[in-house]
Amino acid sequence: MELKVLSLEDRKMITDLFTDVFTNEPWNDDWSDRKQLDAYITDLTGQSYSLTLGYFDGDRIMGLSMGYIKHWYSGTEYVINEFCVDRHSQGKGIGTAFMKAIEAYLSEKGICQIFLLTDKDVPAYTFYQHNGFTEQIGNVAFAKRF
Repeated sequence: MELKVLSLEDRKMITDLFTDVFTNEPWNDDWSDRKQLDAYITDLTGQSYSLTLGYFDGDRIMGLSMGYIKHWYSGTEYVINEFCVDRHSQGKGIGTAFMKAIEAYLSEKGICQIFLLTDKDVPAYTFYQHNGFTEQIGNVAFAKRF
């Protein structure tokens, strides 16, 4: 398996894996608005501070991480907005191996922390715990729809 930095040139591959994972269980996100989907992928992948990583078995993308680099008082962080593994390959250790490869890559770049959000009632929650992430007690997420 190989970790590769991806860009907007890889949009089709990124979009295909992202939609295949997140439009199915347990997420069931409705990404039928292709214009909105394209804008979202551009937001996550096409900025100067974006960092999109793919995990490959030969030419086949098995994992995807889309996020950005954040310079913070405690050090530089990688904020993951989206992390997924091919849904037919989940539960086989690929996600854990991918996360370890990401950590090694970030460490080489002087990035000292990964930050992400996930729901408590999905398998990703225990996946992140299993991979050494700790819940940030005292932090909350707010949203306001208008």
